[in-house]
Amino acid sequence: MFKSRVKQLGQGMTEYIIIVALIAIAAIAVYSIFGETVRTQVGNMSKELGGTKGDKAAPTVADEGKKGLDSFSN
Repeated sequence: MFKSRVKQLGQGMTEYIIIVALIAIAAIAVYSIFGETVRTQVGNMSKELGGTKGDKAAPTVADEGKKGLDSFSN
């Protein structure tokens, strides 16, 4: 009885490792496809939060009159 219990625990661990490996492979694939876009967007968001304009942010008509963080102290 004890041997079958150990065997079942080993099988559950193996299935868990396979699922984690598949998730890791999927995450690597998604990052390789969308990596540059995500990196650019995160960089632009950090620049905007820092008070400067982002490189590839498209300005809209509604944003022209708004003040940003760079003019906060003025």
